[in-house]
Amino acid sequence: MTAPSSSGYRVVRASSSEDLARRAAETIASHIDLALDQRDRAQIALCGGGTPAATYRHLAQERLPWDRVDVFLGDERWVDSEDPASNARLLRQTLLAEGPGASASFHPVPTSSASPEDGARLYEEAIQRACRGAPPIFDLMLLGLGEDGHTASLFPGTAATTVRDRWVTIGEGKGLPRITLTAPVLSAAGQVIMLVAGAGKQQALQRLQDPAEPAERTPARLVQPARGVLILADEAAAGSA
Repeated sequence: MTAPSSSGYRVVRASSSEDLARRAAETIASHIDLALDQRDRAQIALCGGGTPAATYRHLAQERLPWDRVDVFLGDERWVDSEDPASNARLLRQTLLAEGPGASASFHPVPTSSASPEDGARLYEEAIQRACRGAPPIFDLMLLGLGEDGHTASLFPGTAATTVRDRWVTIGEGKGLPRITLTAPVLSAAGQVIMLVAGAGKQQALQRLQDPAEPAERTPARLVQPARGVLILADEAAAGSA
C-alpha cells in the first residue's frame, strides 16, 4: 500500500518485517539495474542498524552485475572494523558474505586511520574518486530513521547537521564519534530510500513528514532530494501515516 504525500515523502507500507526486507531489496536492486543501464558503474550508500540486515541478505541474492557496483556507507561509528557496532562488519556478514552480492566493491570508512578527522578526509577522497558531481552523486542512498529523528549520523543539536561545505564530517551520537555524509550529499542522491521499522519509530516518522517540523529537532528533514524520499515502513512504524 502506498500513501502519497505533498511534502516530498512517499510512504510504502509493508505487511511484516519479512515483507519490508524483501520489498527494500527489490527496490534497491531495481535502482542499481537502472543506473547500470545508463553508466558503466553504479554507486550506492547503505546504512547500518538492526533493520536493514535482513534486507541485505535478500539483496545479496539479486542477480546483478555486482562487480560494477561501488558500495559505501552513509555513516560509521569510530570503532574497529570487527567491533559488533561496526556498520562495515554488518555488511560483510550480510550483503558481502556470499552469493552474487559478494562481488561488489566495498569502500568502508577507514576507522583504522590516525583520528576521526583523518578518517573523514580519506573517506571523502574515496567518495570523490568514485562519484561524479559536487556534491558527489550516489545513484541510491539508503537511510534509517532514529527515534530521535536522526539519520546517518546527523543527530539533533550536533555540529554535523550544519556542515554544508564538506561532503564528509565528524558526528557524535550515543557517546561515540562517528563519520557521516553531510546533508548536501544525502540530498544529492538520485534516489533516497528511508527504511523504517517498529512502533518506536512512529512518532519520528510523523515528525519527518510534518512541514512545520524544524530540522533542528528532526535532522532527517535536512535530506531534501529533488525526487523526494521514498519511505519503506512496516505497519508498526507507519501507523496512520
